[in-house]
Amino acid sequence: MTAPPSLDTSTGVLLNVASSALFALMSAYTVLLRPLDGTAIYGWRMLLTVPALTLLVLAMGRWHEIRQLAARIRRERFFWAQRLLSAALLGGQLWLFMWAPVNGHGLDVSLGYFLLPIVMVALGRLAFDERISPMQLLAGGLAFAGIVYQIAIIRTVSWPALLVCLGYPGYFWLRRATHTNTLGSLWLDMTLGLPVSVFFVVQGGYALPADAPPALPWLILGLGIISASALGLQALSAPKLNLTLFGLLIYVEPVLLVIVAAGVLGESIPASQWPTYLAIWMAVLVLVAEGVATMTRQRPPPPLS
Repeated sequence: MTAPPSLDTSTGVLLNVASSALFALMSAYTVLLRPLDGTAIYGWRMLLTVPALTLLVLAMGRWHEIRQLAARIRRERFFWAQRLLSAALLGGQLWLFMWAPVNGHGLDVSLGYFLLPIVMVALGRLAFDERISPMQLLAGGLAFAGIVYQIAIIRTVSWPALLVCLGYPGYFWLRRATHTNTLGSLWLDMTLGLPVSVFFVVQGGYALPADAPPALPWLILGLGIISASALGLQALSAPKLNLTLFGLLIYVEPVLLVIVAAGVLGESIPASQWPTYLAIWMAVLVLVAEGVATMTRQRPPPPLS
């Protein structure tokens, strides 16, 4: 008999939704960091996220996970190369997330996040032989139809969207395949990216532009706090959720990103792209319906009177 949703599951949902809200907030927050460009914003984000994430790791008592990773680097021949690849995959995504909103590609990134769960379902089936339910298959078909339209009619899918929907599944696959889906592993991936962050921050021989407003250092500090909170909440939510529910919750972020891109950043969805977005929204509704039906079936029976 299937167990009813636990308190841990409810906590995981709240943590995950809060994480998505903070990621969307961070996308809108970038407009406050002008005149910094997207690359500099990414560099500052990484520099300030790692110390905050370190405090979170210590507060949660997860430092033993980092010691385990260090032992595996010494013991396993190619584990260090896997960690560098993991850090590069994550760093690329975090850079794009900061670069896109200030360069007019916020909606492209949100499209990539809409496609991400469908790609992950396909990857789970091919790489880990996970079962795909009929509703998930229908959702995948709808999303696939939207992409076929995008390619056939518009003849292009933007590279930011492709980088999100193909790059993140590769990162998640590597974490799962190497048994490193932990908060400590996230800390290591972020730490390994620090040299690149330092380079981006000091490129051109200065740390902050000469015309930067006086409040900019404090705004940058706020960026680090938001970033560490969002990443930490997401990492903490994962062990409390099953894969189906975790995948479903991925859609919260692109919904919020579309709102941010259209309402805050002033971008608009071209009419030619509406069929693609409608197909993906239909896929989202199918997955939401499946999630609601699953949780309804798992609801405990009423107490006997």
